[in-house]
Amino acid sequence: MKLVDPIIAFQAELRQIRRDLHAHPELCYEERRTADVVAAKLTEWGIPVVRGLGRTGVVGIIKNGTSERAIGLRADMDALPMQENNTFAHASRHPGKMHACGHDGHTAMLLGAARHLARQRDFDGTVYLVFQPAEEGGAGARQMIEDGLFTQFPMDAIYGMHNWPGAATGTLSAVAGPMMASSNEFHVVVKGKGAHAAQPHKGIDPVMIAVQIAQSWQTIITREKSPLDTAELSITQIHAGSATNVIPDEATLVGTVRTFTTPVLDLIESRMRAVAEHTAAGFGAEVDFVFKRNYPPLVNHARETAFALEVMRSVVGAERVNANVEPTMGAEDFAFFLQQKPGCYIFIGNGEGEHRDGGHGLGPCVLHNGSYDFNDELLPIGASFWVRLAEMSLPPAA
Repeated sequence: MKLVDPIIAFQAELRQIRRDLHAHPELCYEERRTADVVAAKLTEWGIPVVRGLGRTGVVGIIKNGTSERAIGLRADMDALPMQENNTFAHASRHPGKMHACGHDGHTAMLLGAARHLARQRDFDGTVYLVFQPAEEGGAGARQMIEDGLFTQFPMDAIYGMHNWPGAATGTLSAVAGPMMASSNEFHVVVKGKGAHAAQPHKGIDPVMIAVQIAQSWQTIITREKSPLDTAELSITQIHAGSATNVIPDEATLVGTVRTFTTPVLDLIESRMRAVAEHTAAGFGAEVDFVFKRNYPPLVNHARETAFALEVMRSVVGAERVNANVEPTMGAEDFAFFLQQKPGCYIFIGNGEGEHRDGGHGLGPCVLHNGSYDFNDELLPIGASFWVRLAEMSLPPAA
């Protein structure tokens, strides 16, 4: 690997910053302490700071030379509403809150890059450091855009990075086109007519109607869309009734739909609604159908992805770069940024979990697990990648 030497020398402090953030997790739009830490570090290193976009977001501005070119580098800051199982020294001090997705590490890696870029300034243009709140369900990226991120900080492209458990430590990967799926949820209430369970003919059973709807929806995935179009429809909750001898008035179906393209999502949503409404009508019932589109598909731009892969190879070597990583049905609100600006989202391998300190939970080191922890070995690797990406994007004039 060809890492940036000053960042390697700074690794111990980056580790301290990362573990401090891990011990003090904050949920979406509550990242006040985290934002204070980020802003204080940037200010200490002479980097101008703008706060308040996306409520708790922080943007650092590093300018050098005379070029009007600019890029954005993004890290997310929020934690998850879940209990940590780890008991090591830097475990969460706030019950029910945990950095179980590595946003503490993402923030620390970008801070490491910020420090070096501010000191060396071996580029010509502007680097915007985007510390974003509320990735975990709060659509903080969209909120920052609505608050004027791209008008106040005009940039030619934007890049993001996420740790990826299971991939070898420090490997880097990306793929052009769809890389992460859209995230959508549905809440469907079947309204029947309650009755005594011994006299079902006197009611309209919403439970059986819900079962019919649930089974029929799966044919949308297997028979109505092209087999070449990836999509997933999962019913994750069914709620109905309160007693063994009562047919309830209502039954509720809740779940998620994931797709890599909007046209496939349009098809699934429209067919789900039609199947639910017509199935219920066939039994004399009604439905309340609510379908919420949360995050769009994350689609990497071809040119920026090819460039990011080139930078990866220069940092970690070609043998540690996967230029055709398998897309995931997970979702990411960085997708909102890529709808507005060219860019690329990449993965950095977090390993299998051997890095965890003693006192870690017994569960696997995977995202959104109470036994997860970010791999601190990635800090100089990710920070070096950000530095080289900025320098190669904004080369000084010859």
